[in-house]
Amino acid sequence: MKCAFSLSMISLVSVLLSSQAAFAVSYTLPPPGSRLIGQNERYTVPDDGKNLESIAAKFNTGILLLLEANNTVDPWLPKPGTELIIPSQMLLPDTPREGIVINLAELRLYYYPPGQNRVEVYPIGIGQLGRETPEMVTRISQKIPNPTWTPTANIRARSLAQGIKLPAVVPAGPNNPLGRYALRLEQGGGEYLIHGTNVARSVGMRVSSGCIRLRAADIKALFNQTSWGARVQIVNQPVKYATEPDGRRYVEVHQPLSTNDWENPQTMPVAINASFASFIDNPGSDKGLIDRAITRRAGYPVQVNDVSKGVSPTTVPLQSVKRQEEKKGGPDEGELLSDTQSALVQ
Repeated sequence: MKCAFSLSMISLVSVLLSSQAAFAVSYTLPPPGSRLIGQNERYTVPDDGKNLESIAAKFNTGILLLLEANNTVDPWLPKPGTELIIPSQMLLPDTPREGIVINLAELRLYYYPPGQNRVEVYPIGIGQLGRETPEMVTRISQKIPNPTWTPTANIRARSLAQGIKLPAVVPAGPNNPLGRYALRLEQGGGEYLIHGTNVARSVGMRVSSGCIRLRAADIKALFNQTSWGARVQIVNQPVKYATEPDGRRYVEVHQPLSTNDWENPQTMPVAINASFASFIDNPGSDKGLIDRAITRRAGYPVQVNDVSKGVSPTTVPLQSVKRQEEKKGGPDEGELLSDTQSALVQ
């Protein structure tokens, strides 16, 4: 659940420890007419005392994505021997395959390197309830290495109300909640950034004041590849669906983003636009399978073909997945701000 996990479970996640390694995941782009990439993985929880956040970091996914895919697992301490689904198969968002694409509902950032037949996918943290990250089409207006952080008046007031007096400016370094790198977005007067964080466990959750957070190794990789003026599109697509070239039909449903404290993202109605309604009503779709996918909201693609039409429910041949491990050095993993303070920052 986006709201339920990010709000009622912030205290839970605040005690989880982060892994010291992250993986930049690069997927080969699918052929024309296809949107399916990757392959779900299965992982057996070892008897090592590590929590779900450490597993999320190991596979460079977010904890809420893991909880969507494994809705009966204990997020505190998964039982050794438990088999988890790692949701590394997905449908590309319904956007141009250009620059940076952020899908708020799935807490993922997609980066399409120019001139290359691949896409990189990163977990992100986004704006919390009441300080949501807005949808937009914009561009990168500034690249900032070693950023300083100047808390806004509102952030300083909220912080002070919770007993935390923030300095006027936080200098670059291990105490800086913006991490080592920041990309400023043009829209919104430069208010919104894509940046790192010194509280890595906040990635994969709704905890920021509207900016987009990445783990240290991920923002470093993204910063080094993107250029000034690169296109950035932020969308909110809790439901993605596609008909693949071989006729298989897929639906990927994420829990919608809550807009108030009392909404349960697991049971909130899912918006059905005209295009999705047409997909549902197509004779090739199995409405019962679609209903189950919408109810379950597993966060990974589910095939919804009418098997009586002769289309096998097996998985399409999948695209290659490449993982490149990067070690994240000391200060960026500092976790030096309190959890309350980290929830106030951009």
